[in-house]
Amino acid sequence: MTWNVLEVGCDESGSDGENLTGGNTDVFAHASVRLPVDSAAGYVQEVRDRIRSPASEYKANHLLREKHRAVLEWLLAPEGPIHGAAHVHLTEKAFFVVDRATDLLLGESAAALVLFREGRRVFGDEQWQEFLEAANQLLRVRNDGEPSQPADVFFRTVDDLRRAHSGTEVAPVLERLAATRSRADSYRAAIVAGPTLVPVLNPLLPAIVKTAAYWSAGGRPVHLVHDRQNMLTPERIAWIEETARLAGIGLDGMRLVQARLDPRVQLADFLAGIARKLASDELNRRADPALTALLRPYVDTASVWGDEASWAMLGGENRSENTRSAPSADINSAV
Repeated sequence: MTWNVLEVGCDESGSDGENLTGGNTDVFAHASVRLPVDSAAGYVQEVRDRIRSPASEYKANHLLREKHRAVLEWLLAPEGPIHGAAHVHLTEKAFFVVDRATDLLLGESAAALVLFREGRRVFGDEQWQEFLEAANQLLRVRNDGEPSQPADVFFRTVDDLRRAHSGTEVAPVLERLAATRSRADSYRAAIVAGPTLVPVLNPLLPAIVKTAAYWSAGGRPVHLVHDRQNMLTPERIAWIEETARLAGIGLDGMRLVQARLDPRVQLADFLAGIARKLASDELNRRADPALTALLRPYVDTASVWGDEASWAMLGGENRSENTRSAPSADINSAV
C-alpha cells in the first residue's frame, strides 16, 4: 500500500539549553498537531475571538490566565478542536539529567530510576541538588573553567555521597558511578577535541524523534513542520532523519517555518506551553486536577519522566514507567 505523507506542525516550550538544573523551568514539552491548515487557522482565529486580546501574537500564557479558563478547557476538551489530532512529549528535566548521566557512565539507564526516586529522600534536598548540578555540569558541552573541572567536581560529589550514605538503597549505584572516571574523561576529551553535533543534555532532538515515531506508528510516513530555532541546524536535522531511519521510524523529512505563518505550529505552540505549565504544576504538587485530566489524553506514553506520583496523574496508572527518549547509542556516538 502507498501511503500519503502526513504533515504535522510542531513546537516546544521550556527550552533552557543545557542548563537543566538551574534554568527557568523544570519541564520541557514538545507538542505536535495534525490538522488541515485551513482548520487550524480557523481554530487559531477562534482562540483570538474568544480571548479578544490586542496582542499581535498569542501564546500559551493567554490561555493559562484564569479569566480565560473557559477557552483553555474548550481547547483541550474531548469535544474540542485538537482532541485526537494533537500530542505532547514531556521531559522532566531533573530526571533527564540523571538518565543521561547513568546512560553515559554505566551504559544503561535502569539505575536512573533507582537513583532518581531514592536520591532526594536519602541525600536530602541540599545534597540532592548538589548531585544534580554536578551531573549537569559533567554532561554539558560548555565549560568556562579547566577542562577537568566538571569531572573533578562530579566524582568528588559522588565520593562524598558514598561515604555519607553507605548501606542505603542508592549506595550500589554510587559505587558503580565512582568507578567510571575513565568514561567521563573520554567524554570530556571528545568535547574538547571538536564540535558537538548533538548535545547529550538537549531534550529537543530526541523529543522530535519520538514525535515522528508516534505519528508514523500506523505505517503512514510523516513530515514535520517545525518552528524555526537555532538548535535545528541542517546537520542536526540530518541527524534526526538518520536516527529515525535507523530506528525504523517513518520520518519523511522536516522543514522549518515561522510559527506565526503556520496555524498548525501556532496550535502546537499553545499546547506545548500549556502542557509544560500543567505538568510542572503536577510535578510540584500544586496541580488543578480538572486541567490535568484534560491534558492526560495528549501526553506521550514515551515521555521521559521519573517522578511516580505526578506521572500517575499525567500518564495514567497503566503508564507509570518512563521509556527512553531516543536510542542512547545514537546520541552518545554523535558527541
